[in-house]
Amino acid sequence: MTDRSDDHDHRFSEGEGFDDPYDEFDLDPPELDVDPSKVDPVDSRIITDTLDEQNIPSDEVDAGELLDVGLNYMGINRFEQATAAFERAARFADDDRLAQEAWVNKGVAHAELEEYDEAIGAHREALWIDDESEHAATAETNLAYALWEFGETAQALEHAERAVEIDDRFAEGWFNRAFFLSERGLSEEALHCIDNAIRLGMRNGKVLEEKARILEDLGEYDEAEEIAEEANEMRERAEQRVMEQREEMHGGTPTSEEVDAGPEREWELE
Repeated sequence: MTDRSDDHDHRFSEGEGFDDPYDEFDLDPPELDVDPSKVDPVDSRIITDTLDEQNIPSDEVDAGELLDVGLNYMGINRFEQATAAFERAARFADDDRLAQEAWVNKGVAHAELEEYDEAIGAHREALWIDDESEHAATAETNLAYALWEFGETAQALEHAERAVEIDDRFAEGWFNRAFFLSERGLSEEALHCIDNAIRLGMRNGKVLEEKARILEDLGEYDEAEEIAEEANEMRERAEQRVMEQREEMHGGTPTSEEVDAGPEREWELE
């Protein structure tokens, strides 16, 4: 009845945006400027390589601002630059929570680039700082997906379970665990998890589509059809909203990627 797509959804905070993302601009704070006489101008890695405690005192760097820089880069799909900004934020952060948040976001940026090995490493760094904090559940669920994409399916399911153990009101964690369980053929457990996600407020077209697939696997075809119809209606309404917003902002028609933004899996960007 329904097909899975290959889309991923990486959720991140909203910024003010830019009129033209292709105009020249620089998101880096002024304190990160590097003396051009000391570097090769064609070396794109030079900012990260020269930004250390020996060149810039840590008390002159605002890690929170660097985190915002990374989020702005994510907002315009400049994921490689985002990884560099998040790594700098983590390196200069005096507060463990801020450092952990930066590592989680760095992992998401690497995953957007399909650099799953690096994503795994970043999320493990976040959990090494504190595996019980407010960011730990997000790190666990993102680590689970990076492991899944990397082929480590057994470990992925363990970390998906760990995410909801840390925070049993983490709706995205329940949805993600439902996806993993469904993929492993554990449909009854998957149904329980996705119902938890819905009860916690995560009710959208993609979640309902996943529930419909799980119900199909369980042989509950009538209920699956009802849920699938509701999911289609929600998707159509969402597409209409996107089209209206696009027309208001740009006077154009949205791309298929814009109207089909629903994930089959949920990344969490802090």
